[in-house]
Amino acid sequence: MHEALHYVKMPDSRVQCHTCQWLCTINPGKTGVCRMYANHQGVLNNLNYARISAANIDPIEKKPLFHFFPGTRVYSLGGWGCNFHCEGCQNWEISMVDEVRAGSSELLPEAAIQTAKLHDCAGIAWTYNEPSVWFEYTYDCARLAKQNGLYTVYVTNGYLTSEALDDIGPFLDAWRVDIKGFSDELYKNLAKVPHWRGILDVAERAKHKWNMHVEVVTNVVPGLNDDKGQLNDIARWVHDKLGELTPWHVTRFHPDYHAAGIPATPLKTLEKAYEIGKKAGLKFIYLGNVPGHSSENTTCPSCNATVVQRFGYETDATGLNGTFCGYCRTPLNFRTGTRGGKPC
Repeated sequence: MHEALHYVKMPDSRVQCHTCQWLCTINPGKTGVCRMYANHQGVLNNLNYARISAANIDPIEKKPLFHFFPGTRVYSLGGWGCNFHCEGCQNWEISMVDEVRAGSSELLPEAAIQTAKLHDCAGIAWTYNEPSVWFEYTYDCARLAKQNGLYTVYVTNGYLTSEALDDIGPFLDAWRVDIKGFSDELYKNLAKVPHWRGILDVAERAKHKWNMHVEVVTNVVPGLNDDKGQLNDIARWVHDKLGELTPWHVTRFHPDYHAAGIPATPLKTLEKAYEIGKKAGLKFIYLGNVPGHSSENTTCPSCNATVVQRFGYETDATGLNGTFCGYCRTPLNFRTGTRGGKPC
């Protein structure tokens, strides 16, 4: 067990967790909603610290992050559990668990950083399950990663508290956040979350207070969040609060877990979302889980030149000049840089 960083002690040995926006009040011997924080005799402990469910070397585009160090490899780590309970979760085998699975391997922060460097990864990402449910581990890794010249990525549902975000903010470079819909009803039905608007506030804080690179993903589920009203509200929020150059990924839903009876998203629905994003003023809308679609590419909004070509996870960024269009010098909101003195 590893003591939590964000909680307050209460009478009768109860505690209140301040890691995510559930703000669970937890009695002795019990766990919070995520099942990964437990009250042990009045001390809140994380049960998931350094316990690995998945570790892979991925292209950064798989997160998906299209405007963040394109073409680089990222060491991707997943743990156990989640603070959401999404009906169609694609990683339910590791996220929808009540405890850390027996036999899961341990990877301490120092070893994680060494492994990333050994395999020539440009950064490290916490992904596959929700990173906030092993916050202390991601915090320790992120601090070490920055000391070692690696970029850092959260692939998140966005339900972290502002308090926890401000703790890890100096050490986190990218906030790849899911905005699943734009209504209380949607979040209650899809993820069992009663209060969701704090997700928007934290995403705005990540960008404006901590200068993180932010990209937004909406997994479009037929009959749940594919209506024009919600898609328009998401696009408008991205445009107005995060900026017109913020990438919005609208991705195809695939049936899984408790939503196996819902069909995959029709292509025309995703193309409708694309048009909604364009009308809202967004410059970069990408269709996800549709390999070969023209929207995978990055086109300069000024000169219409293709500056980044993609097919699946294959990336050719030869039309990109740093963070600008290589043809007309228009800023394109890319985050790039150097690592060890070499461009990446």
